Amino acid sequence: MANEDPEQLHLHRIEPGRNMRRFYALALQQTLFGGASVIRNWGRIGTNGQSMMETFDQSEEAAAALCRLERTKRRRGYCDAKTAVRS
Repeated sequence: MANEDPEQLHLHRIEPGRNMRRFYALALQQTLFGGASVIRNWGRIGTNGQSMMETFDQSEEAAAALCRLERTKRRRGYCDAKTAVRS
């Protein structure tokens, strides 16, 4: 992993042969009550996509969930948006 503890992450999966152009964005956000939320946004590049927010009591739990999601997406072929292949 490039970042040990990322606050925001933007991933792309581009496979021209399969007409696949997807994005997956993850962000950590503090809540008003001392917890933290993991905000996910995903969909086809060029659309607003879908969003989901998951709230945790501890910031450490939220950071662990974000890292777990990042590992899962990278295993499925997603890479950093800056380094994604564009064809």
